Formats: sequence, C-alpha cells, structure tokens
Amino acid sequence: MPQVVRSRIGALHGPSPIPPLPHRFRSLADRESVEVLHRAARVLVASLPALTDRLVEALYAQEPAYRAAIDSDRAGVWQEVHHSLRHNVGSLIQPREFREPAHRTSRWIGEVRAEQGVPLDAVLHAFRMGGAMVWQDLVDETARRDPDDIRLLVHVAADVWNFVDEHCGVVADAYRQAERRQSWRRENRQRLMVAALLDGTARIADLAEAAEMLGLPEQGRYAVLAVAGGIGTGGAGPGAGAGSAAVSRAGAARRGPGAAARPPVELPAGAPGATVLWHPGPDAEFAILPLAGSSGELSALAAALDVPAGTRAGIGSAVEGLAALGDARRLAETALRTCPASGGTVLLDEHLPDALVVSSPALAGALADRVLGPLDRLDPADRDVIVETLTAWLDADGSAQRAGARLYCHRNTVLNRLRRFEQLTGRCLTRPRDAVEVSLALAARRLLGGA
Repeated sequence: MPQVVRSRIGALHGPSPIPPLPHRFRSLADRESVEVLHRAARVLVASLPALTDRLVEALYAQEPAYRAAIDSDRAGVWQEVHHSLRHNVGSLIQPREFREPAHRTSRWIGEVRAEQGVPLDAVLHAFRMGGAMVWQDLVDETARRDPDDIRLLVHVAADVWNFVDEHCGVVADAYRQAERRQSWRRENRQRLMVAALLDGTARIADLAEAAEMLGLPEQGRYAVLAVAGGIGTGGAGPGAGAGSAAVSRAGAARRGPGAAARPPVELPAGAPGATVLWHPGPDAEFAILPLAGSSGELSALAAALDVPAGTRAGIGSAVEGLAALGDARRLAETALRTCPASGGTVLLDEHLPDALVVSSPALAGALADRVLGPLDRLDPADRDVIVETLTAWLDADGSAQRAGARLYCHRNTVLNRLRRFEQLTGRCLTRPRDAVEVSLALAARRLLGGA
C-alpha cells in the first residue's frame, strides 16, 4: 500500500484538530478512479456486519471513553456503528441518495454521545477510526482484485477524507448544540429550584435532590442577603410587603441562562463566596449564604460587606435547613426595607424595632400619627428642629449633654426642646412606655415617609 495511505491512518490515533474545509474542492478523480472506488465500496456494503464487529472491537480496545457504553449496551452501540457505516459507505456509491441520511445519523450520534457525557474528542476519534478502517478496507479490496488499481484509488483519497472530515464537523456541531441545551436545562432547573426554595414553595420530598443539585447541606444553617439599588431604582423600599414575589420566575427569565455571573455586592475574603447562590428578583437580588455556625458570623459579614454607593443590602436572621429558606428570604426583605434610601447594610438582628415598624406599615403609621401628629400643626422648620433634637437625644441614650454636642447647641437648649415636645404631645419621655412609643413613632416617620 502506498506510504501516503499508511501515514494518514497512523495519524488518526493521536488527537488532531479538524482542518477547515475549503469552500470549493476540485477533485482529482476521473471516471476510472470513481469506478474503482465504487467496486471496492460495494464489497464493503456486502460485508458490513463483519466491518461493524471489527470497528466495535477497535473502539473498545483503543478508546476508553467508549468502553462503559459498550459494556452496558454492546448491541445498541453495534447498531449505531452499523447504521453509520451503512450510510457512510453508501454515500461513497450514491452520494445524492445517502448524503442527508448520513448527516442525520451523524447528528444523532453527536447528540446522544453528548447526553451520555462521552467526551467530544473521543467521539471524533471514533469517527476517524471508522474512516481509517473503511479506507483500509477499500485499499485492501482494490489490491486483492487488481494491485495496479491502487494508483487510481489514491486519486479519490482526498474525496474520501474530506467526507470523513465533513461528518466530524457535523458530529461536533450537533454535540456542542446538545451540550448547550443540556447546560441551559441544568441551569434553568437549578434556577427554578433556588426560586422555589426562596419562595418557600419547594416540596419537602425535593429537598434531598435540591441539596445534591446545588451542593448545599439539607440541614445546614443559612441566611439570605437581599440587595437592591438606592434612590430611584425601584428597589424593595419601605412600602413593599413581605409577599412582593421577590423571587418570581419573571425576574429569573429576565436574566436568562448564565446571568448574574457578577454579584451585585462583593463578599469579604473568607466569606462562603464559593458556595453562595445568587438569584434575581424583580425588586432585588438574593443570595443564599451557608453559615458555619460561629458566633458573630453575620455581624462580621455585615460589617465587611462591600456595598457600592447607593446600594442597599439587608441580611436576615439565620435559619436551620433548606426548608426554611423561604422564611430567611422574607427576613432579608424585611431587613432591606429598614435600610436607608441612601444605601448601606442592615443586619436584621441589630434592627429589630425598625423591622417591627416596616412589618406592619399600617399600624406603624397609625402610631406615628398618634404620637407625632400634634407636631404637624407647627411650622415645618420648627417641627423639624424638635424631631431632630428628639432623635439625637434617643441616639445619645437620653444624654442631653451628648445630644447637644451632636447638634452644636447647649444641653439646656436640648432640654427646653424636649419639654416643649412633651407639652405638645402629652408624652413623658422619662416614662418607659412613652419613650418606647416615641422611638417607634420616629422610626415609622423615617422609614415609611412623613415629617
């Protein structure tokens, strides 16, 4: 056999890239060469079962990625190889009749192997092994009938190998399309599972599967982080209710597969960033935070969270198990609603009074009107001075001296303003119950709007 044939076959056993096909190829074959090819190919058609046996054995011996498939379903692999050889060898004799069926077979093989997880390199190697075996049999049959005809067969070698390369391209394209579909289905399934967990609609029976799919412990400790833009972004503000469908499928669809590759905030070094799962909602982004269980873990995370200017972040309380992630999401939304409109980070456990206010806006508004309503009859500037002084005094733990330092006024001025507040509202700031109501009323005005 000519050296060119041996060297081409030998090159098949190592990985090699598929050469680009020329837009047009001028064949060297003449009528006599084609007749030699057809005679040899007809003999191959008649002996396809034996050729299939040899190719399946060669695949088992030379391509490890195919061994599991052959061990589990040798008959199925044999039928696949036989079907492919029948169409491909038939294409050498009747290209018009067999070209499209051969392409369909190659596309089907590419899709099936992608779904089975067989590496693409292994699939292409298998196709080239089949091409090499067919070519070798064509050469051997031609040499058996008339050795002088081998010189004519070489003229169609380029056509034969271009055919093999063409089908390798068809297989690779089908394989990659199937991979993309698989990736999209996997990502979409994960996204829907995360959405169900955060919605609190995941079935208990599905939790074990969700844990395996997401790489999270079913009974671990978790918190949820909610992130939204600042002023003018339409984020989940104080008026949003806990049932705002923050993890709706509409939000997920808007992002599309593979979205949210860059999180809206940067987690600090040492945080569980490798296992954090982000999920988009219509009003906020949510992150599931697996916790190690150490004391002060959430406080440290909130303090170190890198939040861009104008962005608001709320971290809910810790919960136990994936089944409680719906509660964790609602707690994170509550924390987010207590965050200032100008931005920042709020840890719910450190702002529980504010959380009470935003959790019941109607009642909080009624309390604010009852406690602070008399101030609304004042001139706005006068009213704002009293509210500012009252807030500074509460923030200073009832110290008129420290409140005056914050307001750049004398402590007596602070005391005079506080007495005026008591006279206008009938409240006594030294009475614990009144002090609590005043504090909650101020929080309601600040968080829900108003004076």
